[in-house]
Amino acid sequence: MYALVEIAGKQYKAEAGTQLKVDKLAGSAGDTVTFDSVLMVSDGTSVTVGAPFVKGAAVTGTIDGFGRDPKITVFKYKKRKRYKRTRGHRQHFAMITVKDVQAG
Repeated sequence: MYALVEIAGKQYKAEAGTQLKVDKLAGSAGDTVTFDSVLMVSDGTSVTVGAPFVKGAAVTGTIDGFGRDPKITVFKYKKRKRYKRTRGHRQHFAMITVKDVQAG
């Protein structure tokens, strides 16, 4: 059984036992989180699609830890104008292990 769940404005495929790398969430490592914004649930034979969410469906998991992605460089340049800017960015993320997918 798997579900498509919306977490922090992005969609993820969640199955029991899988790890998801999502944007940073409130909480600490070891906390249990529940997401009720499930867009679709499939048990292998039937598919339930929500409008927009499936009623009664939920995805439960635990926060494993937090981290930061590798640094990316943002570079702006205008030729013949003596303009250039360099910035870096590292995105924060949370690792979540999915424990259970409940159908509605």
